[in-house]
Amino acid sequence: MSEAARVPLFLASASPRRRELLAQIGIVPDAVLTPDIDETPVRDELPRQYVIRLAQAKADAAVAVAPGPGLLLAADTAVALGRRILPKALDAETARRCLLLLSGRRHTVLTAIVLLAEDRTRTLRVVESVVAFSRLTPAQLDRLIEAGDWDGKAGGYALQGHAAAFVRFLSGSHSGVVGLPLFETAQLLRGRGWMP
Repeated sequence: MSEAARVPLFLASASPRRRELLAQIGIVPDAVLTPDIDETPVRDELPRQYVIRLAQAKADAAVAVAPGPGLLLAADTAVALGRRILPKALDAETARRCLLLLSGRRHTVLTAIVLLAEDRTRTLRVVESVVAFSRLTPAQLDRLIEAGDWDGKAGGYALQGHAAAFVRFLSGSHSGVVGLPLFETAQLLRGRGWMP
């Protein structure tokens, strides 16, 4: 599809990390929409169900305010210890609790991507990655909290931040752990003829 004929692409995400990741592969959305949805897990909701529900809810909320027809991309990421969904760290206490749980353990990071086409058909992908943290000493934990890059992050850490020094193992999508699996996103867009 030529640049002139390309339909607009709207990103349904307030996350600057997702915009940065898209820019890494040469994609600049035509508009960024910030859907306001309730991200509270429902009772007994499994992590996979949770990210799918939220990504779809973001797409549905954003399409209502999209500036016109086009493709709409939405995503949601969660950090899970088994069946437990760790919260988004909005304060240092929550970040510390999450990091204590992750210290010395493996956990799963799930990202669901939804691509809503102009005709409102949707395509969904869920990408799972496994991350293992080394055991954190009290001093290391304090330094991670002081660094502050946990703010607003699922599970209380940013892979692209100071926590990277303590990730001893990652299997899966590095960009998916950051917030948007680029290979799968590009595949979805190619499937709609949006990128080569």
